[in-house]
Amino acid sequence: MTRPIGIDLFAGAGGLSLGFEQAGFDIIASVDIDPIHCAIHKFNFPNCVTICKSVVDLTGDELRYRATIGQTDIDVVIGGPPCQGFSLMGKRSLDDSRNQLVYHYVRLVIELKPKYFVFENVKGLTIGNHRRFLQEIIEVFSESGYDVIINYQVLNAADYGVPQARRRLFLMGGRSGLPLPIYPQPTKHTTVGEAIADIPNAEDFPELWERDWTEVEFGQPSSYAAILHGIKDDPQDFGYRRQYYPKLLTSSLLTNHTPRSRQRFAETRPGDIEPISRFKKLANDGICNTLRAGTASDRGAFTSPRPIHPTIPRVITVREAARLHSYPDWFRFHATKWHGFRQIGNSVPPFLARAVGEQVLKALGKEPEKPVDMIELGDPSLIEISMSDAAAMFGVSSTIIAPRSRLIPQIPQPLMS
Repeated sequence: MTRPIGIDLFAGAGGLSLGFEQAGFDIIASVDIDPIHCAIHKFNFPNCVTICKSVVDLTGDELRYRATIGQTDIDVVIGGPPCQGFSLMGKRSLDDSRNQLVYHYVRLVIELKPKYFVFENVKGLTIGNHRRFLQEIIEVFSESGYDVIINYQVLNAADYGVPQARRRLFLMGGRSGLPLPIYPQPTKHTTVGEAIADIPNAEDFPELWERDWTEVEFGQPSSYAAILHGIKDDPQDFGYRRQYYPKLLTSSLLTNHTPRSRQRFAETRPGDIEPISRFKKLANDGICNTLRAGTASDRGAFTSPRPIHPTIPRVITVREAARLHSYPDWFRFHATKWHGFRQIGNSVPPFLARAVGEQVLKALGKEPEKPVDMIELGDPSLIEISMSDAAAMFGVSSTIIAPRSRLIPQIPQPLMS
C-alpha cells in the first residue's frame, strides 16, 4: 500500500497532522520551533520525522534530506503560520519582518514544490485591509506555478462534528494544471454532552492532583465519544491505529479552586458567563466556545480562560478540552495543564483537518486506504519533559522560542510551469 505523503509546517502538537493522516495521508515530517510541541508530536507520531527548528533557518533541500525522501514528489504541504499581528505597511507586506512566518511558509512551499498546499490561519486575515495581505500571498503562489482557489473560505469546526465554535481560514492551491480541491460541505453537529459526559469526574481520583493519568471506568458513551475512546470504529478514519489501554484516563491533572469560586461556578447557569472569572459555563446541549491557547513563555505565559464544566463546579481538564477539540483518547498532551491547554488551543481540530484533507485526497484522484499496521506510541518521558531537556534532546537552544528579528531574503524565483 502506498499512501500519499505530506509535510506539516508549524505542526504544534499535531492537529493538522492527525486530520490529514485520518484522511489517508502519511505525514512524513513535521516542523515546529517549540521543543515541547515537538516532543509531544514525536510521542504521538513516532514514525514521523520531527524537526525542531525555526522555518527561518530551514530550506526545502534540508527538509527533504532530514525527511529522507530525496526528490520524491510531495503530495501536500500543510501548515498554519502563527498570527503575530500582521503588518500591512509598505508596498509588499510579505517583505515586512513582522510577517516573516507567513513569508517562510510560502517560501518553503515554493522550494518543496508539492502538488498541493493548504494554508490555515485566522479568519481575521479575510477582513478589511488584511485581505490585501492575503491577496499578496495568492499572487506570489500564482507567479510561482500554482493555481489558487480564489474564493477562499472560513470553515467552522462545529460544522464538521467538532463540538466547538472555531472558525479558521483555509487557503488551498495546487500546481498549475492539477485539479483543485473543493471545500468540504458541512456534515454533522456534536454537543458538549455527547463529547464529555462519559468521562468520570477527575476530582473523584485524588492521584490526579499529582499526576495527569489514572485507571478508571468510563460511563456510557455517545457515538462520538465511543469513536474517540477507541471502542467504536470510525468508517471515515483512515489513520493508523495506536496501542492504547481504554481504561486509562490521561491529560487530567486537576485545578484547585477556592470554595467561593466553586460556589460561583455552581450558581452560573449553563451557557452563561461567570461574571468574576469571565469563564463560560458549558451547556450539555450546546457547543463549546473557541478554546484559546494563551501565550507562550516569550509572551508572558498567560493562561487563557478555561470553560466551566457543565455539571461540576470546576474548569474542564485537558482531556475534556481534547474531546471538545475532536482528539482521540490515545492522543497525549504535555502533563502540565499550561502546556496541554496551549497545545490544544493552538491546534486545528482533527475532524476539521480531516474534512479538508479528504478533499485534497480526492483532487489527487486517490482512494483512502486503512493501514493494517498498529503504531506503538513514543517514549512516555516525552509527556513530562521540561523545556530545557526537550531543547537538549532536539539539539536546540532552550530559548529558541524567544522573539527573533532578522531581515527577510528575497522571495525565490517563480517555478517553471
